Amino acid sequence: MEDERSGLLSLTDIRALANELNKRPTKTLGQNFVHDAGTVRRIVREAGIGPEDAVLEIGPGLGSLTLALLETGATVSAVEIDPVLAAALPATVDAHMPDASSRFAVQLMDAMQVAGVEDLASPSSSKKPFVPNKLVANLPYNVAVPILLTLLEALPSLDEALVMVQAEVADRLAAGPGSRTYGVPSLKAAWYADVERGSKVARTVFWPVPNVDSALVSLVRHPRLTDTPREKVFAVIDAAFSQRRKTLRAALGNWAGSGVEAEAILLRAGISPKARGEQLTVEDFIAIADAAQSFT
Repeated sequence: MEDERSGLLSLTDIRALANELNKRPTKTLGQNFVHDAGTVRRIVREAGIGPEDAVLEIGPGLGSLTLALLETGATVSAVEIDPVLAAALPATVDAHMPDASSRFAVQLMDAMQVAGVEDLASPSSSKKPFVPNKLVANLPYNVAVPILLTLLEALPSLDEALVMVQAEVADRLAAGPGSRTYGVPSLKAAWYADVERGSKVARTVFWPVPNVDSALVSLVRHPRLTDTPREKVFAVIDAAFSQRRKTLRAALGNWAGSGVEAEAILLRAGISPKARGEQLTVEDFIAIADAAQSFT
């Protein structure tokens, strides 16, 4: 039965919608639909969504989280890669929460292709273009990190994000220096925001039930750390972790031109050539990129 208080989707509703659309969830698109009202309400509550928010949702699927977001009075613009689901979403919103229809719009596209607010659909009740201040999403497991980094770069108006991802990915995003799970995702996320791992989400709230655990991750954007171009800093990060077990002198050899040049750059940056990438903060990598610039 549908949640009687608000029209949120139940497992019965989800299955009925999927059957009506002749839609079978695909692993390729990471389609695991949340059907528990308590879970989507908890996500929305932890994201601090209210009537004043302009929310971007990625991969809304059949609309479970979408309806919970709209329930708060927020305006929601969704990006959906599946044409069948994208076409069905407005009708689902209208059927379950008709008063919210003017506060919702969906754009059929790959979230990895979002280059700015001009790519987002604008609900009829909002200004054009739609400028989101929050991101709330159940991200596909296999592309969660690149989607998140793409959106943080393309949409500087996003001040906060709360996303549900594979638990292992959540650990990587929120890890700190020295941690076993610290690496490229941790550092690149830290370039944009302060990241915290949230609570686990039970497998049983999804249909179909996934074979991995999920967890929430919170990101709060911080002021830009430096004027150094992002591409230059990310290039150092990628090089440092391409050979994770090697010292930075060895790992950065190809990037710098040679091990000798890498050592000189590291010493100028105040970093030990014997250190490894997982010991460094994003500020350390900025210092390395800056030191490299002074050699050119």
